[in-house]
Amino acid sequence: MEKEINFRIAAEQDLDKIVEMLADDVLGSKRERYENPLPYSYIKAFQAITCDPNNELVVAYQGDEIIGVQQITFTPYITHQGGWRATIEGVRTASSSRSKGIGTELIKWGINRAKERGCHIVQLTTDKERPDALRFYEKLGFKATHEGLKLKL
Repeated sequence: MEKEINFRIAAEQDLDKIVEMLADDVLGSKRERYENPLPYSYIKAFQAITCDPNNELVVAYQGDEIIGVQQITFTPYITHQGGWRATIEGVRTASSSRSKGIGTELIKWGINRAKERGCHIVQLTTDKERPDALRFYEKLGFKATHEGLKLKL
């Protein structure tokens, strides 16, 4: 039986594994730099994210192993009567854990977190070169209403 999937805010010691996951696919390998030591730009970005109360870098883990990541940004908008939106970005699962429902659990967790924060829309984008990702998000209720994807809550 698989261990329970848990979620928490990422810590700096998770950054190496996070960047490894981001770089571990065809598109990510072209734009990320997973090397030891990590480029300082990742550390600087991590620090900026953790200092911003409207940004959360969330990891999924089983036992001691980080198996997924996503960033959620909460943004106030003047539209929709001054409502808040959550934007989910950088969703990845570890290659050893793909096709096991972890991505689904990550997104569901993110949606629930957006509800807790009073958001009325969850939005995300996916690269047009990722048709499987588009189908994945659509199965979770997202609609291609704009160039990005949004889920009204």
